[in-house]
Amino acid sequence: MLSYLVFIATIGGVYTLLALSLNLIWGSVGMVNLGLAGFFAVGAYASAILTTMGKGPIPLGLVLALGVGALAGLLATFSTKRLRDDYLAIVTLGFAEVVRLVAQNEIWLTRGADGISGIPGPFKSALGPDFNAFYLALTMAIVGVVYLLLRRIDASPYGRALRAIREDPQVAAVAGKNVMRFKTEAFALSAAIAGLAGALYGHFTSYIAPDLFQPLITVYIFLAVTAGGTGRPSGALLGAFLVVFFLESTRFVVEFVPGVTPLRASALREALIGVALLVVLRLRPQGLLPERIRPAPKGTS
Repeated sequence: MLSYLVFIATIGGVYTLLALSLNLIWGSVGMVNLGLAGFFAVGAYASAILTTMGKGPIPLGLVLALGVGALAGLLATFSTKRLRDDYLAIVTLGFAEVVRLVAQNEIWLTRGADGISGIPGPFKSALGPDFNAFYLALTMAIVGVVYLLLRRIDASPYGRALRAIREDPQVAAVAGKNVMRFKTEAFALSAAIAGLAGALYGHFTSYIAPDLFQPLITVYIFLAVTAGGTGRPSGALLGAFLVVFFLESTRFVVEFVPGVTPLRASALREALIGVALLVVLRLRPQGLLPERIRPAPKGTS
């Protein structure tokens, strides 16, 4: 039971990084990223390929996941530079599907539908049965660093500029803000965090495959950010763990429904997730921890 709870808590930490990533770009800047699963997969595959086929060190794999995720985010924003913001959502959705199809068909690089197995974990052979507890501590430490970084950004003049762009980009541009630069930087950082989450996931489970990066992951993270409170890092953190708890609890709830086959049980779980999102939007549209707009400090612009 303890190992199961440690496993779930670690997955919760990975989902928290994804929620923080989405909260930065959607909650702070107002840009919709429907391809979060794609950036998640890019980071996972980048680190997995380096550390398995390339025999590279795990820390370098994590850094590579950050870099490749940021690069993918830059490509997504530059491709919609002259288009309305609506097209960014379409481009990111298409990007996620392209990543999944490439991972499924480019067998020479990703091993196709069989996936990449044997992904090394840090000190896994030395720690033995204590590896999961160590990895949970490592994941939470990384979550803490990313959370504090985003809190710092949120409270800084840079964060206020991002929120100004979210509210009205034209007014922000008139005030002298380079709207495109701010959006590009924020999206690159958001995608880098999602890539890091993918790398952590791969090194924890030691196996990744295209089917693990379905668009449903993006739905889960949108539910987490919506439930926790958009525009607030602490809301993303709370929402991510609530979603993981809800996902796991429904696994046990559907077992008590009579006459439900495993396939129907899976569909019923997804239906319950949809109902949960509707309930949150109906009862608490601002989230459990709604955003608090702090007044600008005196003497700053």
